[in-house]
Amino acid sequence: MAFRLRRWSAAPAPRRIAYVVGIVVFAGSAAGVPALPTAVVYREWHVAVNVAITMSAMLLAGWLTMVLAGRPDRLRPKDAFGSVAIAWVAVIAFGSLPYLLTGDFTATNALFESTAGFTTTGATAITDLASQSHGLLMWRAATQWLGGMGIIVLSIAVLPFVGAGGIHLVRAETPGENVDRLTPRLRGTSVRLWALYLGFTIVVAVVLALGDMSVFQAIAHALTAVSTGGFGTESTSLAGFSAYTQWIVIGSMIVAGASLPLHIRAVRDPSLYIRTPESRYYLISLAAGGALVIGGLAMASAGVSIRTALFTAVATTTGTGFAVADYAVWPSAVTGVILLLMFLGGMGGSTTGALKTYRVAIALKSAASEARRLARPHAVSITRFGRTPLSDEVVTAVRAYIIVYLLGFGIGVVLLLYAEAAWGSGMTLVSGVSAAASAIGNVGPALGSVGPSGSYAIVSGPGKWVLGALMVLGRLEIYPIILLFTATFWRK
Repeated sequence: MAFRLRRWSAAPAPRRIAYVVGIVVFAGSAAGVPALPTAVVYREWHVAVNVAITMSAMLLAGWLTMVLAGRPDRLRPKDAFGSVAIAWVAVIAFGSLPYLLTGDFTATNALFESTAGFTTTGATAITDLASQSHGLLMWRAATQWLGGMGIIVLSIAVLPFVGAGGIHLVRAETPGENVDRLTPRLRGTSVRLWALYLGFTIVVAVVLALGDMSVFQAIAHALTAVSTGGFGTESTSLAGFSAYTQWIVIGSMIVAGASLPLHIRAVRDPSLYIRTPESRYYLISLAAGGALVIGGLAMASAGVSIRTALFTAVATTTGTGFAVADYAVWPSAVTGVILLLMFLGGMGGSTTGALKTYRVAIALKSAASEARRLARPHAVSITRFGRTPLSDEVVTAVRAYIIVYLLGFGIGVVLLLYAEAAWGSGMTLVSGVSAAASAIGNVGPALGSVGPSGSYAIVSGPGKWVLGALMVLGRLEIYPIILLFTATFWRK
């Protein structure tokens, strides 16, 4: 008797969501593409088996879910946002398998590492990276690379996807208010973005390999620099590498923090880097952040090089978790600036986290417009972004997102401090506030006991769950997760 799979007979909405979850889990197995050969090259056969098992489980689970659910003709916005949230949780769960199968990680630590990977947060619970296998380190780097661009965007580029409504999925996963289409068809845009992303990664890997990094180190760091993730291969991050390597990474982080669609458009017109308002604000924010850190260290006679100060400012602003010094021990004025930079982020449409440059700029311009209106009540005051007037809907949406972001951050701080008081060894206010800001901003290292010289291994299990939730909230820009807990999502 021939075996035949029968399509799931559930309601249309759950089937649409299940199909998206299946395709994301299927595509997420690509993290094993660089990890499996790495394990084989270094003859780490146990790691190779673990990665192969994980890839097989993700491919099989994803394929079965897609087949049973059936390809939907369209997706409603509600389905798209909800399915992206569920899909990311699912792919994070599967991504924890290589850690669990080693036998050296608890379930909580494995999920924490996987969450930090896919959300491009450079936080880790591993105390000694040098003791980890090459294959596992490459898996960590590959998860950040996939999470940086977005697994949905990869799925649309290379796999049979949904019909009408696919744009809602990209909006739910891609950081930014709008999806900048480069071609009339969404698949064409996805292919171009991934081609640029892959090409940029290859260039960075080659340039790093010309320095003092091995080929393995160059590939791993290229994957996490381009994705602004920050996972490295050494416990000291990039502190042990040459000035050449650190300058290359600084340049890579700056480029990665800019909008990917902008890079593609700028190939024909490089002046767009200056003429685009958000690009100007992004470069100004990097310059201002770097100047404040450098100036603060100079006034304190801290004896820190300009390269180290600039590296720290760029890494924090773009949410890349690399470090070349323990900035947690720097003067309070400087660490205060670093904490503020964790909220900033890069451009919309980049791989960075946090609030994004355009939201901060619009909020400041809106505040200035409101001040002018109070001074001259009868005058017409318009909020502009560059020369473009902004509608009240856009300004309201930006304000609402910032409020929700700060509210999520505040709740995260309280929950983390309570969790550490109840189940951990306690945590100072500086450590708790900076850890929550770093997690929701997808940065990585924070201040205090969870600074660059430490790790999140000291955080209790419940504390890691709080931080993991903040990472996912920040990566998906909050609303897809919030939607899961509303009655509107579950109502027919």
